[in-house]
Amino acid sequence: MSLSVDPSRIRAAWIGRISGCLLGKPIEVLSFEEGLAGVREYLRGADALPLRDYIPLRKGTLVESRGRECCRGVFDRAEPDDDINYTFLALLMLERHGVDLSVADVARTWLNRLPAGATWTAERSAYQVLLNEMDPEFVNGHDAGFNLEHCSDNEFNEWIGAQIRVDLYGWVCPGQPELAARLARTDASLSHRGEGLNCAAFIAALGAALAVTEDVDDALDKACEQVPSESRTLEAVSFGRSVAGRSDAVRLLHERYGDLSPVHSLNNLALVVWAIKSADGDFSRAIGDVVAAGWDTDCNGATVGGLYGIAGAEIPEHWSAPWQGRVAFSMAGASEIPLNELVERTVAVANSLEQEHHVH
Repeated sequence: MSLSVDPSRIRAAWIGRISGCLLGKPIEVLSFEEGLAGVREYLRGADALPLRDYIPLRKGTLVESRGRECCRGVFDRAEPDDDINYTFLALLMLERHGVDLSVADVARTWLNRLPAGATWTAERSAYQVLLNEMDPEFVNGHDAGFNLEHCSDNEFNEWIGAQIRVDLYGWVCPGQPELAARLARTDASLSHRGEGLNCAAFIAALGAALAVTEDVDDALDKACEQVPSESRTLEAVSFGRSVAGRSDAVRLLHERYGDLSPVHSLNNLALVVWAIKSADGDFSRAIGDVVAAGWDTDCNGATVGGLYGIAGAEIPEHWSAPWQGRVAFSMAGASEIPLNELVERTVAVANSLEQEHHVH
């Protein structure tokens, strides 16, 4: 298939991912500490259900103390978040390494650009192994001095971290889900194994498929082809699809996956698939419903927003207007980058990958 890079879709993907992240960020900690009940109580008290705009601030709440900076009317830029850090990190790595990206390249980029304090769970565990075991000159291009597979030997290697790092691999590989999945697995394998890898590959492949079709089911089917048939990832995708459009879907999802951590990959993937299938092309409904459904709210809002954007969904202006094209990061060498620059650089990478792919 001939690749077709659509700059308007890449712009929408960035806007969708950033907006979805900002939407879910104020209630992330609330969701972890008080669960779905706490999320629903807060949103009902703010008269914000159904959720179709940024979250209002209620004084004297956990949201005020832990998520105020991303509440409606408070922010004037997209505040730093790991979900957006990793999207930019993927852009940096593809700018430098293209389709030849290796796990060692990912590790060196983390060490040089990603502060350890901006990592969590599997990523922080992998980072610790790198710092403890690597050859001092690894950052300058030497061999690691140990088997990098040790970095992914951690208790969090099937959690959501890899799933949130890989959107951009799909954006820049339109119509090439296999290539997107391969790049995603390369990135993810530094810190993740098993279903953590499978979920990451699925999300990247889904983005690549959605970039060239308006048929959500067809895109889901193509993404499923990049995941082993016996995997629990495919079970999660299937369950998310099966409850799409049901009024009791959120309850069923929480019952099915209630034994998993709220930041596991499988439960959140099922939620993402449900939201994508249920929203019928309505961007605000897609990110609003997935965030209001709990678990990892900012990660799921970002993932669904980015996927809806790359699919060409119309994004109402009230999502992008408050942050004015200003995107903040907590990374070495990047504190704030304009949206226009991120889009231009992503389009350039997509065009470069198209040429590389034909050469290879």
